[in-house]
Amino acid sequence: MANPLVELKNISIAFGGVQAVDDVSLDLYPGEVVGLLGHNGAGKSTLIKCLSGAYQRDSGTIKIDGKEADIRSPADARRYNIETIYQTLALADNLDAPANLFLGRELTTPFGMVDDAQMEAETRKIMARLNPNFRKIKEPVSALSGGQRQSVAIARAVYFNARILIMDEPTAALGVHETKMVADLIQELKAQGLGIFLISHDTREMMELCDRVSVMKNGRMVGTERVEDVTEDDILSMIILGKNPKVAA
Repeated sequence: MANPLVELKNISIAFGGVQAVDDVSLDLYPGEVVGLLGHNGAGKSTLIKCLSGAYQRDSGTIKIDGKEADIRSPADARRYNIETIYQTLALADNLDAPANLFLGRELTTPFGMVDDAQMEAETRKIMARLNPNFRKIKEPVSALSGGQRQSVAIARAVYFNARILIMDEPTAALGVHETKMVADLIQELKAQGLGIFLISHDTREMMELCDRVSVMKNGRMVGTERVEDVTEDDILSMIILGKNPKVAA
């Protein structure tokens, strides 16, 4: 097996005396999707925000490609090729796909002008790779469906060389067809060797999309299992009871 792309070791973080994450370890390999599950307040989003640079851990280490990483901000995370796609997507509704893809990182001409033609060409290229059916390149993203908006957000991350992708509830509020579109995108990213952390409440979706699932409860790690080794009921038991039936057996 390849070396881990990401290693979170003994991560702890507290807010005002409340231990949000307590001595949690988790890893991720290239071309793998690891799902993170748990009730609201379980600590899963807080743990991942330590990787994305949104929060700073109190203790523990983060390693990228086997080397300790100093991640104190989202800009630091991007330097390690970590990109986060939040549920809100952080897209500018009034702008089209190319403007959103390059927002804050616009391509310019030799004269220092924004190069709209080059940005459109690059957007068409990345979309052809990720979602060949995407046609609404020049329409404001407010006119796009939920799945198409996800495509733009994912394309932005991939274009800027993400190797580690954090996806927070990527199919929330999407219909069946759109959920399938996002699932296909995730499979394409896996094939390209990206490592993906997927945060979701949907156990069935996790069983379909993930290679391994990790369950947290009350800030601690209940367990991490390969999806082929557990049932949906096993995962629900881990979430509700905070016990790993595979270990108990």
